[in-house]
Amino acid sequence: MILAMVVCANTGDLLLKRGMTQIGAVQLSVSGIHHAFFLTVTSGTIWIGIFFLTGFMISYMTVLSWADYSYVMPAGAFGYAVLTLLAVVFLHESVSPRRWIGVALICIGVLLVGQTKPRTTQVSAVQVIA
Repeated sequence: MILAMVVCANTGDLLLKRGMTQIGAVQLSVSGIHHAFFLTVTSGTIWIGIFFLTGFMISYMTVLSWADYSYVMPAGAFGYAVLTLLAVVFLHESVSPRRWIGVALICIGVLLVGQTKPRTTQVSAVQVIA
């Protein structure tokens, strides 16, 4: 499920970015907004991106129902690193050195936090009733 979460999030983000680039700049006039709306609604790339992001939300909620957020968050952080790399490869975006440093720091932070022992506690029935 975590793999589905990361794949769906990254694919959906990339497809939406590509779809928005295909539509181009929106003219801030009534006819320009109508034209942009029509292009958005008829864009297959945007609809497929929305489908993947819906899959991300479903898998994300499913994983959160099975595991604590502290276990799920690292997958999202590494997904961000993968998304940055995919944006460079597939969308030919330029990524500044500051952003790469930020991605590296996020991954290092996730690795450090992931090495800590879980501190979850069970709630007894007596505490729930009180």
